Amino acid sequence: MSAPAPRSPFVAPAWIAAASVLGLVSALVGDGVFNVVSWLVFAGLIGLVLRAWVKRTR
Repeated sequence: MSAPAPRSPFVAPAWIAAASVLGLVSALVGDGVFNVVSWLVFAGLIGLVLRAWVKRTR
């Protein structure tokens, strides 16, 4: 069996960028559900930052 292909280091930042754009567009487009979507997206991104900060190696 051959080893699996290494993942690109650009996959995670691309997903984070896409989520950021989704949150920004959602916040700018409308009210109600759009605001909820933008809050959820940005709360998730802050959660990712906190998770990375806690799991970092020293």
